[in-house]
Amino acid sequence: MKRLLPIIIIAIVLLITVGGGWLLMRVPTSTPPPQPSLASATPTLRAAPPDTQPAHYKGRIDAPVQLEEFGDYQCPPCGNFHPIAKRVIAAYGDRIRFSFRNFPLPAIHKFASVAARAAEAAGQQGKFWEMHDLIYERQQEWSKAEDARPFLIKYAQELGLDVNRFQQDLDGAVTGMRVAQDADLGSLRGVHGTPTLFLNGREVPFEQMMDYDKLRAVIDAALAGKA
Repeated sequence: MKRLLPIIIIAIVLLITVGGGWLLMRVPTSTPPPQPSLASATPTLRAAPPDTQPAHYKGRIDAPVQLEEFGDYQCPPCGNFHPIAKRVIAAYGDRIRFSFRNFPLPAIHKFASVAARAAEAAGQQGKFWEMHDLIYERQQEWSKAEDARPFLIKYAQELGLDVNRFQQDLDGAVTGMRVAQDADLGSLRGVHGTPTLFLNGREVPFEQMMDYDKLRAVIDAALAGKA
């Protein structure tokens, strides 16, 4: 019997071990539901380009008369208004601030958006107004072409810009954001067509803005405090 006792003890231990394992397998287990990760729980935010500068302007920032044009580079009346605007800027200097904002109308002018982008891309190299003037003054050249982009690149070369950077900026996020912001602001201000001109926040009638002498009369009245 003494010789059988170790064998009996081993058998009992084995029975207890096997039985315990069987019981553990029969006990139902519950897995906690998966917790959403921080990435999935947090909404994805689109980071806007950091550079969202205001309109390009000439003159004194706090001038008593603030003129703000919303223009489309392919719009023929905008092309006609361009020399009037230049004469006004030259005549009044720091007594006015003249601002330009992009308001392309791609539904009727297929190259309006890329032209606006070209001006903004040049602006990122400090030559917005130079490109702005070239685009308007050569409107008949690029606006009637099969593709306006080669002409815009040629203008960048003429202005001495870094052409590789210009082409990158032409399709870049900052450039697109600037054009979109101007257009959104115009829509909020009730702009429907181009050119539209505001004087101290009030729209100048089209027939007055398109005539140099009539526009000067409006500006003079504002400077005199009569409007």
